Amino acid sequence: MSDLLYLEDLHVGQRFESSPHALDAEQIKRFAAEFDPQPFHLSEGGAQGTLFGSLAASGWHTAALTMRMLVESVPLADGLVGAELQLAWPKPSRPGMILRVVSEIVEIVPSRSKPNMAIVTMRNETRDQDDNLLQLFTVKMPVFKRPTG
Repeated sequence: MSDLLYLEDLHVGQRFESSPHALDAEQIKRFAAEFDPQPFHLSEGGAQGTLFGSLAASGWHTAALTMRMLVESVPLADGLVGAELQLAWPKPSRPGMILRVVSEIVEIVPSRSKPNMAIVTMRNETRDQDDNLLQLFTVKMPVFKRPTG
């Protein structure tokens, strides 16, 4: 458990990168069928004539994959708990893409009321194999110091 990160292990400018995740049509359709059953997420035919033009993953699917990759690449001891976030999807995720998340600590604000904690702001970019930005996810989260005693 010594590889878990606490507040004192973090600094502004620190970067993390996830392992890649290959996205295919079956994953997209399966997620959409359960959580976002819109035609452009369910089939190629359903996507024709829409804003997307061809099968595209739900933004929520991209967000869920991003969360999985974050948990695996940023091992915070007390978990990644979002207190506030901003989320944008500049481009859709599509079958055949290989996604990865690049994260950077952009701010650390010590808590005035809890000396063992700070609010850490982390910028997370989900990118494809060609380095296109698919999702931008900025989160403020409580992070705690290593327990003493």
